[in-house]
Amino acid sequence: MNALTSRNNSLFDEFFRDMAPGFFIHPLHGDPLPSPTQIKVDVQEDAEAYKVVAELPGVRKEDIQVSVDGSTVTLRAEIKQQDTHKDAKTLRSERYYGAVARSFQLPQEVDAGKAQCQYNDGVLSVALPKKAGNSVHRLSIN
Repeated sequence: MNALTSRNNSLFDEFFRDMAPGFFIHPLHGDPLPSPTQIKVDVQEDAEAYKVVAELPGVRKEDIQVSVDGSTVTLRAEIKQQDTHKDAKTLRSERYYGAVARSFQLPQEVDAGKAQCQYNDGVLSVALPKKAGNSVHRLSIN
């Protein structure tokens, strides 16, 4: 019974969306800002480095920031959606501005000085070499 009354039940969401499509408020322009969980991230590891691939469609390269603090990686993007129509009179204009960010922690510290980023066609690729030497020190118990 709980499954039927849950708000996250997509069956009911689809039913009401189909039955009353005008009832729910949709943006008049473009897509809404993505949530941090909508930054799709793949993280792979080999012996020397981590590789992070993130989807950031529609974001300019200049509006993306990648920061590394030890083993924590933060991706941040400024979203600016605008409509520009040449040779037309603008009667209404809605613009979406905002920022999305996502942080995650890797199992080992990263050598930020050797990290490299590349952005092509809405896909951000980040190569994060592992820091030489293990920074974890095992303590003896007295």
